[in-house]
Amino acid sequence: MTERLIDMSNDAIIATESAKASAASPAAALRRRPRRTGVVITRETPWRRGTVWMLQIVIAIAVIGGWELSTRIGLIDPFFWSSPSRIYEAFVITLGEGTLFTDTWFTFEATIIGFLLGSALGAVIGLSLWWSINAAAVVQPYIVVFNAIPKIALGPLLILIFGIGIGSKIALAVAFTAVITAIAAYAGVRAVDDDLVKLTLSLGGRRRDVFFKIVVPSAMPWITSSLNINIGLALAGAIAGEFISSQYGLGKIIMYAGSTYDMAMIWVGIIILGLLAIVLYGAVNWLERKFTRGQNIKTI
Repeated sequence: MTERLIDMSNDAIIATESAKASAASPAAALRRRPRRTGVVITRETPWRRGTVWMLQIVIAIAVIGGWELSTRIGLIDPFFWSSPSRIYEAFVITLGEGTLFTDTWFTFEATIIGFLLGSALGAVIGLSLWWSINAAAVVQPYIVVFNAIPKIALGPLLILIFGIGIGSKIALAVAFTAVITAIAAYAGVRAVDDDLVKLTLSLGGRRRDVFFKIVVPSAMPWITSSLNINIGLALAGAIAGEFISSQYGLGKIIMYAGSTYDMAMIWVGIIILGLLAIVLYGAVNWLERKFTRGQNIKTI
């Protein structure tokens, strides 16, 4: 016991002397301070828009040139991969036949109508759930289940119901898009500030005033954020319907070209689909900026 007391006394004396030394020599204390370690992240300087465009053009030229060169020297099989020159020839022939514009317009029309109907229907369903938490509890599982179902499985059924015309393509595009907007709108409804709602009601506001002046504006960023996803899904729905059965459309062109081993024609359809997607995506971005003017929302 005595030896233990002596040891504790010695430790206390050593700690006291160390503290005195630190106080007497701040430089020595600073040297003994553990060095901080970490990673310094520097902010990347954004390039000019002209530089980005130039790089994008260079990459496109390199890909197309490399593709053409690889087919000419036999590095890749042109039967399966075709080549840019063959794709251009197929495009010119199809353009001369006069059916390319009709097929492109058919797909564009089905996509736009399906996108608008599906987004509007989903927004109405999602926003209407604000009026009753009991109704929301009943409907929510059905929305989740319908979202989990692969919509392509509905294709044959919708073709039988609406026929092989544009109606079945629109219906399939609506099935692809409505549930996404409904989920986004309901998430926006749930994010509404309850204190603001209670304050409005306590000041004499009616539920209709709360809905149109607080709930809808609050949920609008959530709804518009789903539009960028929906435009791609609407296009996928229209193309899926054309794959199953259709008289017109870019999907019909691709399916027919695949059945006849016309690889160049398949690429023509894919490239036009890509250009169509760029146009639709730009239109939706413009629409999103209109709806969210004055709000700090960033999308890819």
